Amino acid sequence: MLTWMYWTPEVAVFFGCIVLMLAGMTVWEIRSPTIERKGFLPISTTRGDRLFIGLLIAAYVNLAWIGISAENANAWPGFAVSMLVLLIVMWKG
Repeated sequence: MLTWMYWTPEVAVFFGCIVLMLAGMTVWEIRSPTIERKGFLPISTTRGDRLFIGLLIAAYVNLAWIGISAENANAWPGFAVSMLVLLIVMWKG
């Protein structure tokens, strides 16, 4: 069923984190509706906007890491950097 994609532990953890973030943000939004605010991003954003932008950036960081690293290199540093960037966008974006 899932043989079309190369599922490594890093990829599984990355997608698992995305699922947990989406579930957590849904509960957070229901319990405490967000208001728009302006951070370092050039637009006013809500928590959901920042999550979406952060997830896009995290995906690009992971793709860049895969593209510049050696063929059998460890993917955990790319995952760590992408999650750090996502947290920065969510916190200060």
